[in-house]
Amino acid sequence: MARFVDQVKIFVKAGDGGPGCVSFRREKYVPKGGPDGGDGGDGGDVILVADSQIHTLYDFYHQIHFKAENGKSGMGKKMKGKDGEDLILKVPVGTIVKDAETGEILGDLIKPGQTLVVARGGKGGRGNAHFATPTRQAPRIAESGKPGEERWLILELKLIADVGLVGFPNAGKSTLLSRISAAKPKIADYPFTTLEPNLGVVKLWEGYTFVVADLPGLIEGAHKGLGLGHEFLKHIERTRVLLYVLDLFREEEVVKDLEVLKNELKLYNPKLLEKPYLIALNKVDLIPNLERLEKILKLFFEIERKKIYLISAITGQGVIELLYGLWNIIKETKEREENE
Repeated sequence: MARFVDQVKIFVKAGDGGPGCVSFRREKYVPKGGPDGGDGGDGGDVILVADSQIHTLYDFYHQIHFKAENGKSGMGKKMKGKDGEDLILKVPVGTIVKDAETGEILGDLIKPGQTLVVARGGKGGRGNAHFATPTRQAPRIAESGKPGEERWLILELKLIADVGLVGFPNAGKSTLLSRISAAKPKIADYPFTTLEPNLGVVKLWEGYTFVVADLPGLIEGAHKGLGLGHEFLKHIERTRVLLYVLDLFREEEVVKDLEVLKNELKLYNPKLLEKPYLIALNKVDLIPNLERLEKILKLFFEIERKKIYLISAITGQGVIELLYGLWNIIKETKEREENE
């Protein structure tokens, strides 16, 4: 399985234009034919294309130099040289492309099949047929091809998903993802099992699916880069809906957990709190009696009554109801986006 890589620096070089040709017609009974040198071919472009089958920038982790093909030389009989082949580089959907020197954003590839030319090939040089004049009928000059563009790029991936799972380490996010989708994230009973994002596709019924991102657990101070910090937070910016996954077994502390999570999002980017969200109180199977459960829920119902779902990612209790709740809020969000 490819390692998850979400930022790389690469060098791209478009192809150089081919040189023009110096040539003269050589025909029977025409000993001194005119110039017929053809133009050189254009150099190939370097083009990025967003591919939904790719989920990491790992392919650019070891190989960082990329060059398109040069144009071929012009030929006699005014024949143009062959253009160089474009170099197509596939990147994940959600890749932001920046000029490494200036920091300028050159493009944001958010749709499958979207393309971006990051280096244009040089024009082929003109052959000597272009330089004939009444006073210079046999020019022995031709142009060299123009050099192709070259630059260093920063590729930064921000995952695109319908739902982003937000929670502290060991809250049960990975277990939930493995239950609701075919994704198989690493799961263990200690913090920071999830060291990189995992994507899962949830299928409610035929034709009705949505994508869930299980992201590394937050800790207090994550907005400053503590723990996995920005490696997590930048990916949540693309999600439509947030699902706060909280450990119900922490009982009275669970309300404070939600406040800390929201504060970390706010300190990183206040707009994250404008996203629609639901709350999954996980591990309900570990609460021994109804009295203790009601005591915890009373703390929540005062502030978050309509957004709460009691679930057990281990047993599946309440998960179906949660999925339909997520589907409804995703549908509402998409309709609002389309009308804006």
